[in-house]
Amino acid sequence: MKSKVVINGDYGGFGLSEIALEWIGKHDSDLVAEDGYSIPRHHPLLAAAVEVLGDLANGECASLMVVEIPGNQYFITEYDGVETLHTPYNIEWTTATLKS
Repeated sequence: MKSKVVINGDYGGFGLSEIALEWIGKHDSDLVAEDGYSIPRHHPLLAAAVEVLGDLANGECASLMVVEIPGNQYFITEYDGVETLHTPYNIEWTTATLKS
């Protein structure tokens, strides 16, 4: 199973344009909040809006992109608006072991 997740790839922060909010609203009027921040990053309509609209989906300071991940588990970290997507498959885990 694969999932698509939308992240912001540049400084400035995640945000959707009015065009993207209208596009999503035409497909599911219950999904769109005032600013789009409550839409889950893995929602298929959010990913579709970014794929269909391209740069027109970007909010004022955003540079949105769709990342396909294996599975359905992820979390997003952010530094100055640039987001990094983490999954169980790309985290380097440290194993605690004791020498006897």
